[in-house]
Amino acid sequence: MSTCSVSKGCFVFKPKSKKRKTSSAADYFSEGNNDSEDSGLRFDTCQLLWKQIKCETEELQDDLNKKLFDSLIRYLRQSHSDFKEKKTEWACRMKSNEVPTAALVLGVNVTDHDLTFKGLSEVLQDEVTPFVVSLRSKECQGIKQLMQKLMTRLMGCHVDVDSSEEEEPSVISPNRIRCSVTFLTDWYRNVTRKTDIGTSCQKGASPSRHWESPPVVVIFKDMESFTTKVLQDFIIISSQCMCEFPLVLIFGIATSPMIIHKLLPHSVSSMLCIELFQSLSCKEHLAKVIDKLILTSQFPFKLGEKVLQVLINIFLYHDFSVQNFIKGFQLSLLEHFYSHPLSVLCCEFQEARKRVKCLSPSQCENIRRLTSFRRFVESQASNKQTVLLTDDSCLKETVQTLLQDLHTYHKNYFPILRCLHAFMSSLPKYPLGKQIRELHCACLEKRVWETEEYESAIQLVRMLAKDELVAILEKCVEIIASSSATHLENSAKKLEEYLDQFKKFEEANDDQAETVTSLKEIQKKTDLYHLQKTLLEMKESRRFKKLSKFEMLRFEVVDFIDSLVRNHLVPAEMQTLHEVMYFSTTNTLREHLNAAPRIALHTALNSPYFYLKNEALKSDVGCIPNTAPDICIAYKLHLECGRLINLVDWLEAFSTVIIAAENQNSTIKDQMDDIIHARFIRAVSELEFLGFIKPTKQKTDHVARLTWGNC
Repeated sequence: MSTCSVSKGCFVFKPKSKKRKTSSAADYFSEGNNDSEDSGLRFDTCQLLWKQIKCETEELQDDLNKKLFDSLIRYLRQSHSDFKEKKTEWACRMKSNEVPTAALVLGVNVTDHDLTFKGLSEVLQDEVTPFVVSLRSKECQGIKQLMQKLMTRLMGCHVDVDSSEEEEPSVISPNRIRCSVTFLTDWYRNVTRKTDIGTSCQKGASPSRHWESPPVVVIFKDMESFTTKVLQDFIIISSQCMCEFPLVLIFGIATSPMIIHKLLPHSVSSMLCIELFQSLSCKEHLAKVIDKLILTSQFPFKLGEKVLQVLINIFLYHDFSVQNFIKGFQLSLLEHFYSHPLSVLCCEFQEARKRVKCLSPSQCENIRRLTSFRRFVESQASNKQTVLLTDDSCLKETVQTLLQDLHTYHKNYFPILRCLHAFMSSLPKYPLGKQIRELHCACLEKRVWETEEYESAIQLVRMLAKDELVAILEKCVEIIASSSATHLENSAKKLEEYLDQFKKFEEANDDQAETVTSLKEIQKKTDLYHLQKTLLEMKESRRFKKLSKFEMLRFEVVDFIDSLVRNHLVPAEMQTLHEVMYFSTTNTLREHLNAAPRIALHTALNSPYFYLKNEALKSDVGCIPNTAPDICIAYKLHLECGRLINLVDWLEAFSTVIIAAENQNSTIKDQMDDIIHARFIRAVSELEFLGFIKPTKQKTDHVARLTWGNC
């Protein structure tokens, strides 16, 4: 295609873009499971389950942030309630030009801050003011950029202005904004001239929700990343216009409130009226999420002990991000339904019963291959084994019963786990861990009652004082009563009987004092050796002493709790068909979550077919496909070289591969030399940018190789 021009130039003609065929997640399920006839049903089940989990997490997030947001709203009301009605008092109160500032300490889990600020902005815009602006440090390299962003986002809001004032547009173009405090003050007076500004930012919002003189709230999402000069200039400008319109600053802090005084000199920080607000710590937030998603029988999908430990370790040793933990949970859910054919039964029990009746012969064979089901078959009589392995109808009836037992196991497991944690958390040194998630992992890993920590804990529980024991029993009764486990009703009644006996029981003061003294003596022991030694001495001294009625009742209660633990806290791997609901493939999860950029880069350059899925890129091991991208050809050639690579030899080899791809004669080859040379230079520059090679001063026509070994 030719073109005419008065001056010489370079013209680019873009080819018509071809629309790529989009694929959905359902197609992903079906493509990866060509031999599975229920991939669509598994995808629908996975999607429905994730929607329920997502709804629960959003409600939990709102509940956790409610207290923080309410305190912020009270602070805003206290700061700006009298701005319009009592302007004289306001001017007197703001004589020092102090800017109300909320220092919001959110913790080091920076990736979770966006969700918190998004919720805060929505609450403020809905209940307080339509004028809420969020700023990031990367958007505000200087004070000019900061003011431009602030005024653009403020004045970009839709404002209901009187129709008679046609000369003042309701929507101001960002290009026409004059970045000055005077212009901002005039704009605020004009906007707040009418009392009804309820629809200024949110169409259809109730006018009564916003305050009569709404403050302008500026949120600095990452306060530590702002330069000192930008913060100083903005605070000085803000303090000068405090008498003209209400302004509130919110600093998002990830480290410590002391960062404000480190970034700002005293002359500037004294212009701020700072009040500190502390959000829930990321560890407490994670405990709430685990309690809501994992330690419940509401959702049939469960995480295995090793998978849960991987997610917790990534949280503790990498980013402290609760949102990344939830994403890991979502990835586990998706991988379970994608890779396990029998995950179609991972649903509510009534729905699972219906699906069992519709199992195909191939799915019945998949059930028979399960390790837990084979173990169950081996425990049956020989005639029963034959029927289970040959008769599909008998198998389906048995599977329904086993699934019901599995659902009952979950309903009983979590209340008893919480009861055991109530006892363990009252003991010194937390023998089985301080958090309930640690106790849950211990119960999933093995029979917890066979561990030394459990035996030591039970001995300590046998020496609890009456008041502590009564408080724990009341908590256990409340836990079981609030659960949906109908099989634990008798256990709850038994605990209530023990509770009544303790309340009616009057122990002698000397026995109580002896028990309390013994427990305090144990708590003073700091190491395990002295603790065990003291317990053994007390055990020997009590052997020859006659037990009192209180001690006998206490022993009976502890034995009853121990029996509940042995009956209901059996590891999940011991349950038949646990593979249907439990995801335990840690290797797959690590591959997705633990980034390995060097391996991914080597795979992409050495085997481009792995990512591009182009049949023309397929090649044998050790061969260089002549249709591969230039950088892939250059990369595979450089793997055959030593520490120093001769650029001339490298170019000759590269040219040989390219000409073989083009399949051209010698005449055309001479004409293509310049083009091949340019392509080679670009490929080498890209490899240098990626860090595979670097220039060397030893030889001018050589480059040094930087990477060695196999990935």
